Amino acid sequence: MSTSTRGRGGVSATLDRFFEIGARGSTIATEVRGGLVSFVAMAYIVVLNPLIIGGFSADQAALDVNDGWLPAAQVAAATALTAGVMTILFGVVARLPFALAAGLGINSFLAVNVVGQVTWAEAMGLVVINGVIIVVLASTGLRSLIFAAVPAQLKAAITVGIGLFIAFIGLVDAGFVRTSGVASPPLQLGEGGSIMTLPTAIFVIGLVIMGVLVARRVKGALLIGIVATTILAIVAEAIFAVGPSLGTNPAGWNLNTPVLPTTIVSLPDLSLVGAFDPFGAFSRIGALAAIMIVFTLVFTNFFDAMGTMTGLARGARLSDVDGTFPRLKPALIVEGIGAIAGGATSTSSNTVFVDSAAGIGEGARTGLASVVTGTLFLLSMFLTPLTQVVPLEVAAAALVVVGTLMMAQVSEIDWTDFGVALPAFLTITVMPFTYSIANGIGVGFLSWVLVRSLSGKARSVSPLLWVVAAGFLIYFVRGPIEAAFGIV
Repeated sequence: MSTSTRGRGGVSATLDRFFEIGARGSTIATEVRGGLVSFVAMAYIVVLNPLIIGGFSADQAALDVNDGWLPAAQVAAATALTAGVMTILFGVVARLPFALAAGLGINSFLAVNVVGQVTWAEAMGLVVINGVIIVVLASTGLRSLIFAAVPAQLKAAITVGIGLFIAFIGLVDAGFVRTSGVASPPLQLGEGGSIMTLPTAIFVIGLVIMGVLVARRVKGALLIGIVATTILAIVAEAIFAVGPSLGTNPAGWNLNTPVLPTTIVSLPDLSLVGAFDPFGAFSRIGALAAIMIVFTLVFTNFFDAMGTMTGLARGARLSDVDGTFPRLKPALIVEGIGAIAGGATSTSSNTVFVDSAAGIGEGARTGLASVVTGTLFLLSMFLTPLTQVVPLEVAAAALVVVGTLMMAQVSEIDWTDFGVALPAFLTITVMPFTYSIANGIGVGFLSWVLVRSLSGKARSVSPLLWVVAAGFLIYFVRGPIEAAFGIV
């Protein structure tokens, strides 16, 4: 018995030293709980990614040996595998509580703007090239230099913008905010101004439960709230049977219908692993067009991840005054490897997921939480039916709560200095309004450089920030550039 106790103590002590759990004011139990909450908040990607990059399109059939589509079951399995491996790697190498999964911005860009010009295998090959470039930039230290060149107040604005962004995502996922279908106003409250649909009501109840638990400083507040609200959703669906929305039932569940599965275990199909072509796009659409796609991927991937990590590190209280955080360079390198892995497994670039803020909100402070999250993603390959039990509306409530917590960073911005206030305001608002962290960062960089320089403070602007701002200018006007060169 004493030997067993010493063994457990030895493992605990080793984990504590390696992940610096005690030094960061956390415990193993808190890290495990935080990792579980991050997984629950992110598990929807296993269901959503196949809906974005899977499916059939007749006009793509001539381009792709798989009849123009990626089989949903294979995408789901590969999505879980890649997220699991990369999140564990990130936890062990970077030792930060950030989880990785297929980035929603890039997978949507591939599905809408790239595939059709090239095949899926060729598109994923471009993603791999994008990842290689990011790893090189991170390994040479250039990515860290760019990170360090960003002013502290602009980093605070990025954190606030991400908080507002993920809260907005939660409100939209829950059906609390919907498109109006008209030009003005483009958004509206609920369906026809009413939020009295069952899924949205469950979201509101979950938001209240989690909000009260967090306000009362209950340990495990988000996890308790997610479990309790999911149980309530299962009972409500059993009684009222509203079913999924599927685009034709606005009163239905947004993604997952909360029903207990009849089967729990299923074997994963990993046929998509290795099904990529890194050079086919260059011969199919020409080098210039392929380079412009890679340029877009690099800029989106690079700054989306940088902004997300900035916000998460501040939310976890791990960043310094200037916004840097422990093991920055390894974190940036592993994140770049995630892009390579995502392309190599046909799941799209894997990047730090903003939803892992839910685990941080639960108290996660170290890479142990990421190891837990990654392990659960690997298990989800075999337990895919269980990942569909928690409805998106429940996870949305957790995102709104975490977004609220991240908004606290707004106090670090000097709103009395308009040269700071305008770039900060644009950074914060452009992120949710354009559904893109990279867009918010780009507008923030450009406005910071221009306003500060033209108001007599050019010397306070890092030369590297000028270079990045120029790159963003090209990124924002790439449409006319592509048209000028005849790139479709």
